[in-house]
Amino acid sequence: MADFVNLIKLCVGADRVEDMEAWQAARRGERPDYVPEHVTRMWPKREAELLNGGSLYWVFKGVIGARQRVVGLEERIGQDGIRRCALILDPQIVRTEGAPRRPFQGWRYLAPEDAPRDLAAPREGEDSLPPGMAEALAEFGVR
Repeated sequence: MADFVNLIKLCVGADRVEDMEAWQAARRGERPDYVPEHVTRMWPKREAELLNGGSLYWVFKGVIGARQRVVGLEERIGQDGIRRCALILDPQIVRTEGAPRRPFQGWRYLAPEDAPRDLAAPREGEDSLPPGMAEALAEFGVR
């Protein structure tokens, strides 16, 4: 049994992994010290397990498509004075096998045994799947 836990979250505003990659790359272009983070209302109660190797798995249009390792948690106080949690993420975006997920709000814990496997990085000169193909294959259960 693993001694870490993951999170799963809908990637709002991005239809594909490429959209999120482009958005994060643009932020790095604006600020060289940029570190990706996702601010959420709730602080994970399983913080120690999450920081022991856990990742944030991103859902795009109903299908898990990528993950980023969670490297830290930091407090953020919003303009409304409410305490929030910033999930500090590793800049490397790791593509995963497509795994369908029903809509949900916020984030959920994801046990390592339930997480989709990482995809091998494309070899030089090898094309990745066309946009939408991974999602379509996942709908049919093809991984």
